Amino acid sequence: MRGSVLMIQGTMSSVGKSLLVAALCRIFKQDGLRVAPFKAQNMALNSFATRDGREIGRAQAMQADAAGVDVTVEMNPVLIKPEADSFAQIVVMGKPWARLPAGQYMRRRGELWTIVTRALDSLRAQSDVVVIEGAGSPVELNLRRGDLVNMAIAEYADAPVLLVGDIDRGGIFAQLLGTHALLEGSERARVKGFIANKFRGDARLFVDGVKILEECSGVPVIGVMPFVRDLRIADEDSVALETLTADRRPLTAALEIVVIRLPHISNFDDFDPLRAEADVTVRFVDRADDLGEPDLIILPGTKTTIADLKFLRERGLAARIVELARTGTPILGICGGYQMLGAQIRDPQRVESDETQVAGLGLLPLVTTFEAEKQTVRARGVVTANDGLFANARGLEIAGYEIHMGQTRADCTSLVRVAARGENAADDYDGAVDARGWIAGTYFHGFFDNDALRGLILTNLAARKGIVRTTRTRFDRGAAYDLLAQVARENLNVEMIYRLLERRRINSTAQ
Repeated sequence: MRGSVLMIQGTMSSVGKSLLVAALCRIFKQDGLRVAPFKAQNMALNSFATRDGREIGRAQAMQADAAGVDVTVEMNPVLIKPEADSFAQIVVMGKPWARLPAGQYMRRRGELWTIVTRALDSLRAQSDVVVIEGAGSPVELNLRRGDLVNMAIAEYADAPVLLVGDIDRGGIFAQLLGTHALLEGSERARVKGFIANKFRGDARLFVDGVKILEECSGVPVIGVMPFVRDLRIADEDSVALETLTADRRPLTAALEIVVIRLPHISNFDDFDPLRAEADVTVRFVDRADDLGEPDLIILPGTKTTIADLKFLRERGLAARIVELARTGTPILGICGGYQMLGAQIRDPQRVESDETQVAGLGLLPLVTTFEAEKQTVRARGVVTANDGLFANARGLEIAGYEIHMGQTRADCTSLVRVAARGENAADDYDGAVDARGWIAGTYFHGFFDNDALRGLILTNLAARKGIVRTTRTRFDRGAAYDLLAQVARENLNVEMIYRLLERRRINSTAQ
Protein backbone atom coordinates (compact mmCIF):
# COMPACT_ATOMS: atom_id res chain seq x y z
CA MET A 1 0.00 0.00 0.00
CA ARG A 2 1.36 3.41 -0.97
CA GLY A 3 1.63 6.03 1.75
CA SER A 4 -0.91 8.82 2.04
CA VAL A 5 0.17 12.31 0.99
CA LEU A 6 -0.47 15.82 2.23
CA MET A 7 0.92 18.94 0.58
CA ILE A 8 1.80 22.28 2.16
CA GLN A 9 1.91 25.17 -0.31
CA GLY A 10 2.50 28.84 0.40
CA THR A 11 1.29 32.14 -0.95
CA MET A 12 4.96 33.18 -1.37
CA SER A 13 8.43 32.30 -0.17
CA SER A 14 9.26 32.26 3.53
CA VAL A 15 5.69 31.99 4.83
CA GLY A 16 6.78 29.14 7.10
CA LYS A 17 6.11 26.08 4.92
CA SER A 18 9.28 24.30 6.00
CA LEU A 19 8.52 24.58 9.70
CA LEU A 20 4.89 23.53 9.24
CA VAL A 21 6.04 20.44 7.36
CA ALA A 22 8.45 19.73 10.24
CA ALA A 23 5.62 20.18 12.76
CA LEU A 24 3.38 17.74 10.91
CA CYS A 25 6.21 15.24 10.49
CA ARG A 26 6.80 15.36 14.24
CA ILE A 27 3.09 14.96 15.01
CA PHE A 28 2.76 11.93 12.72
CA LYS A 29 5.91 10.41 14.23
CA GLN A 30 4.54 10.95 17.74
CA ASP A 31 1.31 9.29 16.65
CA GLY A 32 3.11 6.14 15.52
CA LEU A 33 3.19 6.65 11.75
CA ARG A 34 6.16 6.23 9.44
CA VAL A 35 6.49 9.67 7.87
CA ALA A 36 8.86 11.29 5.38
CA PRO A 37 9.19 14.83 3.99
CA PHE A 38 9.48 15.62 0.29
CA LYS A 39 10.28 18.70 -1.74
CA ALA A 40 10.71 18.12 -5.45
CA GLN A 41 12.80 21.21 -6.16
CA ASN A 42 14.54 23.39 -3.63
CA MET A 43 16.49 26.61 -4.16
CA ALA A 44 18.80 27.07 -1.21
CA LEU A 45 22.40 27.51 -0.16
CA ASN A 46 21.82 25.61 3.08
CA SER A 47 22.45 21.95 2.36
CA PHE A 48 23.26 18.70 4.12
CA ALA A 49 25.12 15.46 3.41
CA THR A 50 23.19 12.19 3.32
CA ARG A 51 24.64 8.99 4.75
CA ASP A 52 25.70 7.85 1.26
CA GLY A 53 27.57 11.09 0.54
CA ARG A 54 25.01 13.05 -1.46
CA GLU A 55 23.65 16.56 -1.04
CA ILE A 56 20.11 17.77 -0.37
CA GLY A 57 18.44 20.89 0.99
CA ARG A 58 19.03 21.53 4.69
CA ALA A 59 15.31 22.03 5.31
CA GLN A 60 14.48 18.50 4.19
CA ALA A 61 17.25 17.14 6.42
CA MET A 62 15.70 19.07 9.30
CA GLN A 63 12.24 17.71 8.47
CA ALA A 64 13.58 14.15 8.31
CA ASP A 65 15.15 14.71 11.72
CA ALA A 66 11.78 15.86 13.04
CA ALA A 67 10.21 12.74 11.51
CA GLY A 68 12.78 10.51 13.24
CA VAL A 69 14.13 9.05 9.99
CA ASP A 70 17.49 9.24 8.30
CA VAL A 71 17.61 11.74 5.47
CA THR A 72 17.77 10.34 1.91
CA VAL A 73 18.27 12.02 -1.42
CA GLU A 74 14.73 11.10 -2.53
CA MET A 75 13.41 13.70 -0.09
CA ASN A 76 14.82 16.51 -2.29
CA PRO A 77 15.70 15.20 -5.75
CA VAL A 78 16.46 18.63 -7.26
CA LEU A 79 18.50 21.25 -5.40
CA ILE A 80 19.32 24.61 -7.00
CA LYS A 81 22.32 26.40 -5.46
CA PRO A 82 22.52 30.00 -6.73
CA GLU A 83 25.92 31.39 -7.65
CA ALA A 84 27.15 34.80 -8.71
CA ASP A 85 26.17 36.30 -12.09
CA SER A 86 22.72 34.63 -12.34
CA PHE A 87 24.15 31.11 -12.60
CA ALA A 88 23.24 28.18 -10.41
CA GLN A 89 24.61 24.74 -9.72
CA ILE A 90 21.86 22.16 -10.24
CA VAL A 91 22.17 19.15 -7.95
CA VAL A 92 20.07 16.15 -9.03
CA MET A 93 19.65 13.12 -6.77
CA GLY A 94 22.42 14.51 -4.63
CA LYS A 95 25.08 14.95 -7.32
CA PRO A 96 26.02 17.99 -9.45
CA TRP A 97 24.06 17.78 -12.73
CA ALA A 98 24.82 21.06 -14.48
CA ARG A 99 25.84 24.68 -13.95
CA LEU A 100 23.29 26.77 -15.82
CA PRO A 101 22.01 30.32 -16.18
CA ALA A 102 18.46 30.75 -14.93
CA GLY A 103 16.87 30.91 -18.38
CA GLN A 104 18.52 27.72 -19.56
CA TYR A 105 17.40 25.81 -16.48
CA MET A 106 13.82 26.91 -17.11
CA ARG A 107 14.05 25.30 -20.55
CA ARG A 108 15.58 22.07 -19.26
CA ARG A 109 13.72 21.32 -16.07
CA GLY A 110 11.17 19.20 -17.92
CA GLU A 111 13.95 16.62 -18.21
CA LEU A 112 13.71 16.12 -14.45
CA TRP A 113 10.02 15.21 -14.13
CA THR A 114 10.58 11.44 -14.24
CA ILE A 115 13.35 11.70 -11.64
CA VAL A 116 11.16 13.78 -9.32
CA THR A 117 8.11 11.51 -9.55
CA ARG A 118 10.20 8.37 -9.14
CA ALA A 119 11.69 9.80 -5.95
CA LEU A 120 8.22 10.56 -4.56
CA ASP A 121 6.98 7.08 -5.46
CA SER A 122 9.95 5.56 -3.63
CA LEU A 123 9.16 7.51 -0.44
CA ARG A 124 5.47 6.56 -0.59
CA ALA A 125 6.40 2.91 -0.89
CA GLN A 126 8.33 3.10 2.40
CA SER A 127 6.10 5.44 4.42
CA ASP A 128 2.63 5.69 5.92
CA VAL A 129 2.55 9.42 5.17
CA VAL A 130 4.60 11.73 2.97
CA VAL A 131 4.32 15.44 3.71
CA ILE A 132 5.13 17.39 0.56
CA GLU A 133 6.39 20.97 0.61
CA GLY A 134 5.82 23.34 -2.28
CA ALA A 135 8.07 26.24 -3.26
CA GLY A 136 7.34 29.94 -3.54
CA SER A 137 3.80 30.39 -4.80
CA PRO A 138 1.70 28.02 -6.94
CA VAL A 139 0.40 30.99 -8.97
CA GLU A 140 3.59 32.41 -10.44
CA LEU A 141 1.79 32.58 -13.76
CA ASN A 142 4.91 33.01 -15.88
CA LEU A 143 6.44 29.87 -14.35
CA ARG A 144 3.41 27.58 -14.46
CA ARG A 145 4.58 25.77 -17.58
CA GLY A 146 7.14 23.18 -16.54
CA ASP A 147 6.10 23.24 -12.87
CA LEU A 148 8.02 20.62 -10.90
CA VAL A 149 7.22 21.52 -7.35
CA ASN A 150 3.70 22.86 -6.73
CA MET A 151 0.38 21.90 -8.29
CA ALA A 152 1.92 19.54 -10.84
CA ILE A 153 3.20 17.41 -7.98
CA ALA A 154 -0.11 17.72 -6.11
CA GLU A 155 -1.96 16.50 -9.21
CA TYR A 156 0.49 13.64 -9.74
CA ALA A 157 0.20 12.47 -6.12
CA ASP A 158 -3.54 13.27 -5.86
CA ALA A 159 -2.62 15.22 -2.74
CA PRO A 160 -4.90 17.46 -0.69
CA VAL A 161 -3.29 20.89 -0.31
CA LEU A 162 -3.14 23.19 2.70
CA LEU A 163 -2.39 26.78 1.65
CA VAL A 164 -0.31 28.87 4.06
CA GLY A 165 -0.13 32.65 4.30
CA ASP A 166 2.14 34.81 6.46
CA ILE A 167 -0.08 37.10 8.54
CA ASP A 168 2.97 38.76 10.10
CA ARG A 169 3.78 40.42 6.78
CA GLY A 170 0.26 41.81 6.41
CA GLY A 171 -2.16 41.35 3.53
CA ILE A 172 -3.31 37.90 4.61
CA PHE A 173 -6.63 38.22 2.74
CA ALA A 174 -4.89 39.17 -0.50
CA GLN A 175 -2.38 36.38 0.03
CA LEU A 176 -4.84 33.55 0.60
CA LEU A 177 -7.88 34.71 -1.37
CA GLY A 178 -5.78 36.06 -4.24
CA THR A 179 -3.77 32.87 -4.56
CA HIS A 180 -6.93 30.77 -4.38
CA ALA A 181 -8.62 32.86 -7.07
CA LEU A 182 -5.64 32.60 -9.46
CA LEU A 183 -5.55 28.81 -9.31
CA GLU A 184 -7.20 26.91 -12.13
CA GLY A 185 -10.43 25.07 -11.36
CA SER A 186 -9.02 21.60 -10.75
CA GLU A 187 -6.16 23.08 -8.72
CA ARG A 188 -8.52 25.19 -6.64
CA ALA A 189 -10.49 22.07 -5.75
CA ARG A 190 -7.33 20.56 -4.25
CA VAL A 191 -7.06 23.29 -1.61
CA LYS A 192 -8.74 21.77 1.43
CA GLY A 193 -7.71 24.31 4.04
CA PHE A 194 -6.05 27.65 4.79
CA ILE A 195 -3.48 28.30 7.51
CA ALA A 196 -2.72 31.81 8.73
CA ASN A 197 0.85 31.54 9.99
CA LYS A 198 3.05 33.66 12.31
CA PHE A 199 0.23 35.41 14.17
CA ARG A 200 1.41 37.71 16.98
CA GLY A 201 -0.93 38.36 19.87
CA ASP A 202 -4.32 36.89 20.78
CA ALA A 203 -5.70 34.76 17.93
CA ARG A 204 -9.24 35.45 19.20
CA LEU A 205 -8.83 38.90 17.66
CA PHE A 206 -8.76 37.21 14.23
CA VAL A 207 -12.09 35.39 14.57
CA ASP A 208 -13.72 37.80 12.12
CA GLY A 209 -10.81 37.31 9.75
CA VAL A 210 -11.31 33.56 9.78
CA LYS A 211 -14.99 34.05 8.99
CA ILE A 212 -14.19 36.38 6.07
CA LEU A 213 -11.67 33.93 4.58
CA GLU A 214 -14.10 31.05 4.79
CA GLU A 215 -17.11 32.97 3.42
CA CYS A 216 -15.15 34.44 0.50
CA SER A 217 -13.52 31.18 -0.54
CA GLY A 218 -15.59 28.29 0.73
CA VAL A 219 -12.34 26.88 2.14
CA PRO A 220 -12.10 26.15 5.88
CA VAL A 221 -9.37 27.80 7.94
CA ILE A 222 -7.84 24.86 9.77
CA GLY A 223 -5.69 26.96 12.03
CA VAL A 224 -4.06 30.23 13.03
CA MET A 225 -0.46 29.40 13.99
CA PRO A 226 1.30 31.79 16.37
CA PHE A 227 4.72 33.28 15.78
CA VAL A 228 7.07 30.93 17.66
CA ARG A 229 10.30 32.58 18.81
CA ASP A 230 13.76 31.09 19.20
CA LEU A 231 13.06 27.63 17.81
CA ARG A 232 16.67 27.20 16.59
CA ILE A 233 15.52 24.99 13.74
CA ALA A 234 17.39 25.17 10.44
CA ASP A 235 15.78 27.34 7.79
CA GLU A 236 16.31 26.74 4.11
CA ASP A 237 17.33 30.11 2.70
CA SER A 238 18.88 33.46 3.48
CA VAL A 239 15.50 35.17 3.84
CA ALA A 240 15.71 33.99 7.44
CA LEU A 241 18.88 36.02 7.89
CA GLU A 242 16.77 39.17 7.90
CA THR A 243 15.60 38.17 11.37
CA LEU A 244 19.08 37.17 12.50
CA THR A 245 21.07 40.24 11.50
CA ALA A 246 20.27 41.99 14.78
CA ASP A 247 20.34 39.65 17.77
CA ARG A 248 17.71 40.98 20.18
CA ARG A 249 19.81 39.92 23.16
CA PRO A 250 21.41 42.91 24.90
CA LEU A 251 25.07 43.57 24.21
CA THR A 252 25.68 43.19 27.94
CA ALA A 253 25.90 39.41 27.33
CA ALA A 254 29.26 38.08 28.43
CA LEU A 255 30.43 37.11 24.95
CA GLU A 256 29.86 38.72 21.57
CA ILE A 257 30.37 36.73 18.39
CA VAL A 258 30.21 38.25 14.91
CA VAL A 259 29.39 36.13 11.86
CA ILE A 260 30.29 37.76 8.54
CA ARG A 261 27.17 37.91 6.41
CA LEU A 262 28.54 36.93 3.00
CA PRO A 263 26.40 37.46 -0.12
CA HIS A 264 26.32 33.71 -0.78
CA ILE A 265 26.45 32.54 2.83
CA SER A 266 25.60 28.85 3.19
CA ASN A 267 24.59 26.69 6.12
CA PHE A 268 24.08 29.64 8.45
CA ASP A 269 22.25 27.29 10.81
CA ASP A 270 25.79 26.27 11.86
CA PHE A 271 25.47 29.09 14.39
CA ASP A 272 22.11 28.21 15.94
CA PRO A 273 23.79 26.44 18.89
CA LEU A 274 25.74 29.63 19.65
CA ARG A 275 22.57 31.72 19.51
CA ALA A 276 20.98 29.33 22.00
CA GLU A 277 23.61 30.12 24.64
CA ALA A 278 22.25 32.48 27.32
CA ASP A 279 25.50 34.41 27.74
CA VAL A 280 26.31 34.84 24.03
CA THR A 281 25.22 37.51 21.56
CA VAL A 282 25.56 36.58 17.87
CA ARG A 283 25.52 39.36 15.27
CA PHE A 284 25.50 38.92 11.46
CA VAL A 285 27.50 41.74 9.90
CA ASP A 286 28.21 42.82 6.31
CA ARG A 287 29.81 46.25 6.91
CA ALA A 288 33.25 47.02 8.31
CA ASP A 289 31.85 49.81 10.47
CA ASP A 290 29.57 47.31 12.21
CA LEU A 291 32.29 44.83 13.16
CA GLY A 292 33.21 46.48 16.43
CA GLU A 293 35.61 44.51 18.62
CA PRO A 294 33.90 41.16 19.19
CA ASP A 295 35.24 38.23 21.15
CA LEU A 296 35.20 36.01 18.06
CA ILE A 297 34.77 36.60 14.32
CA ILE A 298 33.46 33.71 12.22
CA LEU A 299 33.84 33.51 8.46
CA PRO A 300 31.02 31.12 7.45
CA GLY A 301 30.52 28.79 4.54
CA THR A 302 29.77 30.18 1.09
CA LYS A 303 28.77 28.80 -2.31
CA THR A 304 31.21 31.17 -4.05
CA THR A 305 34.41 31.64 -2.08
CA ILE A 306 36.23 33.80 -4.61
CA ALA A 307 33.30 36.15 -5.28
CA ASP A 308 32.60 36.55 -1.57
CA LEU A 309 36.27 37.16 -0.80
CA LYS A 310 36.14 39.97 -3.37
CA PHE A 311 33.07 41.32 -1.54
CA LEU A 312 35.05 41.36 1.73
CA ARG A 313 37.76 43.44 0.10
CA GLU A 314 35.37 45.84 -1.60
CA ARG A 315 33.54 46.48 1.69
CA GLY A 316 36.73 47.01 3.69
CA LEU A 317 35.84 43.95 5.76
CA ALA A 318 38.93 41.99 4.71
CA ALA A 319 41.35 44.69 5.86
CA ARG A 320 39.51 45.17 9.15
CA ILE A 321 39.36 41.43 9.88
CA VAL A 322 43.09 41.10 9.24
CA GLU A 323 43.77 44.12 11.46
CA LEU A 324 41.70 42.68 14.30
CA ALA A 325 43.32 39.25 13.92
CA ARG A 326 46.79 40.75 14.18
CA THR A 327 45.84 42.58 17.36
CA GLY A 328 44.58 39.37 18.94
CA THR A 329 40.91 38.92 18.01
CA PRO A 330 40.14 35.20 17.53
CA ILE A 331 39.03 34.21 14.02
CA LEU A 332 37.36 30.97 12.94
CA GLY A 333 36.61 29.98 9.35
CA ILE A 334 34.17 27.26 8.33
CA CYS A 335 34.30 25.65 4.87
CA GLY A 336 34.54 28.58 2.40
CA GLY A 337 35.50 30.82 5.31
CA TYR A 338 38.32 28.41 6.11
CA GLN A 339 39.54 28.67 2.53
CA MET A 340 39.54 32.48 2.74
CA LEU A 341 41.89 32.43 5.74
CA GLY A 342 44.71 30.95 3.64
CA ALA A 343 47.45 32.43 1.49
CA GLN A 344 46.05 31.41 -1.89
CA ILE A 345 42.94 30.04 -3.55
CA ARG A 346 43.55 28.38 -6.89
CA ASP A 347 40.93 27.52 -9.51
CA PRO A 348 42.88 26.10 -12.47
CA GLN A 349 39.80 24.47 -14.01
CA ARG A 350 37.67 27.59 -13.48
CA VAL A 351 35.26 25.57 -11.37
CA GLU A 352 34.01 28.63 -9.51
CA SER A 353 35.15 31.71 -11.41
CA ASP A 354 37.24 32.99 -14.31
CA GLU A 355 40.13 33.79 -11.98
CA THR A 356 42.63 30.95 -11.77
CA GLN A 357 44.31 32.28 -8.62
CA VAL A 358 43.53 34.85 -5.93
CA ALA A 359 45.20 35.83 -2.69
CA GLY A 360 43.48 34.85 0.54
CA LEU A 361 43.53 36.81 3.78
CA GLY A 362 46.91 35.35 4.67
CA LEU A 363 46.02 34.50 8.28
CA LEU A 364 46.88 30.80 7.99
CA PRO A 365 49.52 29.04 5.83
CA LEU A 366 47.03 27.33 3.55
CA VAL A 367 46.62 26.79 -0.18
CA THR A 368 43.22 25.70 -1.50
CA THR A 369 42.73 24.25 -4.99
CA PHE A 370 39.27 23.87 -6.46
CA GLU A 371 38.52 20.56 -8.16
CA ALA A 372 35.66 19.49 -10.39
CA GLU A 373 34.41 16.83 -7.96
CA LYS A 374 32.53 17.93 -4.88
CA GLN A 375 33.23 16.38 -1.48
CA THR A 376 29.90 15.61 0.20
CA VAL A 377 30.20 13.41 3.24
CA ARG A 378 29.45 13.03 6.93
CA ALA A 379 32.58 12.88 9.05
CA ARG A 380 33.71 12.30 12.61
CA GLY A 381 36.99 12.46 14.45
CA VAL A 382 38.80 13.86 17.47
CA VAL A 383 40.19 17.32 18.16
CA THR A 384 43.99 17.47 17.92
CA ALA A 385 44.50 21.17 18.73
CA ASN A 386 45.00 22.14 22.36
CA ASP A 387 45.72 25.89 22.55
CA GLY A 388 43.83 29.15 22.40
CA LEU A 389 40.24 28.54 21.33
CA PHE A 390 40.85 24.82 21.81
CA ALA A 391 42.67 24.77 25.15
CA ASN A 392 41.84 21.46 26.89
CA ALA A 393 39.94 20.23 23.82
CA ARG A 394 42.46 17.65 22.61
CA GLY A 395 40.85 14.23 22.35
CA LEU A 396 37.25 15.47 22.22
CA GLU A 397 35.14 13.47 19.78
CA ILE A 398 33.25 15.55 17.23
CA ALA A 399 30.98 14.91 14.25
CA GLY A 400 29.81 17.01 11.32
CA TYR A 401 29.51 16.99 7.55
CA GLU A 402 31.56 18.33 4.65
CA ILE A 403 30.28 19.94 1.44
CA HIS A 404 33.03 21.60 -0.61
CA MET A 405 34.75 21.68 -4.00
CA GLY A 406 38.16 22.77 -2.76
CA GLN A 407 40.97 20.68 -1.31
CA THR A 408 43.17 22.51 1.19
CA ARG A 409 46.82 21.89 2.01
CA ALA A 410 47.87 23.30 5.36
CA ASP A 411 51.40 23.87 6.61
CA CYS A 412 50.51 24.16 10.30
CA THR A 413 48.84 22.26 13.14
CA SER A 414 45.66 20.45 12.18
CA LEU A 415 42.40 20.93 14.04
CA VAL A 416 40.81 17.47 13.77
CA ARG A 417 42.07 13.97 13.16
CA VAL A 418 39.37 12.39 11.01
CA ALA A 419 38.42 8.85 11.97
CA ALA A 420 35.59 8.21 9.50
CA ARG A 421 34.00 9.70 6.41
CA GLY A 422 30.63 8.25 5.60
CA GLU A 423 30.66 4.52 6.31
CA ASN A 424 34.42 4.25 5.73
CA ALA A 425 37.20 4.45 8.28
CA ALA A 426 39.69 7.26 7.69
CA ASP A 427 43.00 8.38 9.11
CA ASP A 428 43.71 11.90 7.94
CA TYR A 429 43.31 15.48 9.09
CA ASP A 430 40.95 18.41 8.78
CA GLY A 431 41.39 22.08 9.42
CA ALA A 432 44.24 24.20 10.67
CA VAL A 433 45.20 26.25 13.73
CA ASP A 434 47.84 28.95 14.11
CA ALA A 435 50.62 28.61 16.69
CA ARG A 436 48.65 30.38 19.44
CA GLY A 437 45.37 28.63 18.70
CA TRP A 438 43.31 31.80 18.20
CA ILE A 439 43.00 31.60 14.39
CA ALA A 440 41.58 28.40 12.98
CA GLY A 441 39.53 26.86 10.21
CA THR A 442 37.68 23.64 9.43
CA TYR A 443 35.59 22.02 6.71
CA PHE A 444 33.21 20.61 9.34
CA HIS A 445 29.68 21.98 9.13
CA GLY A 446 27.77 21.30 12.32
CA PHE A 447 30.94 22.19 14.23
CA PHE A 448 29.09 23.97 17.05
CA ASP A 449 26.47 21.22 17.40
CA ASN A 450 29.11 19.35 19.39
CA ASP A 451 28.14 20.43 22.92
CA ALA A 452 31.42 19.68 24.69
CA LEU A 453 33.55 21.41 22.07
CA ARG A 454 31.25 24.45 21.87
CA GLY A 455 31.30 24.74 25.66
CA LEU A 456 35.09 24.65 25.79
CA ILE A 457 35.48 27.26 23.04
CA LEU A 458 33.13 29.62 24.86
CA THR A 459 34.86 28.92 28.18
CA ASN A 460 38.23 29.76 26.60
CA LEU A 461 36.86 32.97 25.09
CA ALA A 462 35.45 33.96 28.48
CA ALA A 463 38.70 33.15 30.30
CA ARG A 464 40.53 35.37 27.82
CA LYS A 465 38.37 38.23 29.17
CA GLY A 466 38.80 37.20 32.79
CA ILE A 467 35.24 35.87 32.99
CA VAL A 468 34.12 32.57 34.48
CA ARG A 469 31.12 31.10 32.62
CA THR A 470 28.32 29.93 34.87
CA THR A 471 25.92 28.68 32.18
CA ARG A 472 26.03 25.54 30.09
CA THR A 473 23.58 24.76 27.28
CA ARG A 474 22.88 21.40 25.74
CA PHE A 475 21.69 22.11 22.22
CA ASP A 476 18.65 19.91 21.64
CA ARG A 477 16.87 20.17 18.30
CA GLY A 478 14.54 17.37 19.40
CA ALA A 479 13.07 19.60 22.09
CA ALA A 480 12.48 22.28 19.47
CA TYR A 481 10.62 19.79 17.25
CA ASP A 482 8.48 18.72 20.20
CA LEU A 483 7.66 22.34 21.02
CA LEU A 484 6.75 23.04 17.40
CA ALA A 485 4.50 19.96 17.30
CA GLN A 486 2.81 20.97 20.54
CA VAL A 487 2.07 24.45 19.22
CA ALA A 488 0.70 22.95 16.00
CA ARG A 489 -1.57 20.54 17.91
CA GLU A 490 -2.92 23.44 19.95
CA ASN A 491 -3.61 25.69 16.96
CA LEU A 492 -4.38 23.46 13.97
CA ASN A 493 -7.34 21.16 13.42
CA VAL A 494 -5.26 17.96 13.49
CA GLU A 495 -8.35 15.76 13.32
CA MET A 496 -9.30 17.38 10.04
CA ILE A 497 -5.80 16.76 8.72
CA TYR A 498 -6.16 13.09 9.59
CA ARG A 499 -9.48 12.99 7.76
CA LEU A 500 -7.78 14.43 4.68
CA LEU A 501 -5.21 11.64 4.92
CA GLU A 502 -7.94 9.05 5.55
CA ARG A 503 -5.72 7.60 8.26
CA ARG A 504 -6.04 7.04 11.99
CA ARG A 505 -3.44 7.59 14.65
CA ILE A 506 -1.64 4.39 15.58
CA ASN A 507 -0.16 5.10 18.99
CA SER A 508 -0.51 8.72 20.02
CA THR A 509 2.13 10.03 22.42
CA ALA A 510 0.83 13.57 22.29
CA GLN A 511 1.01 15.41 25.56
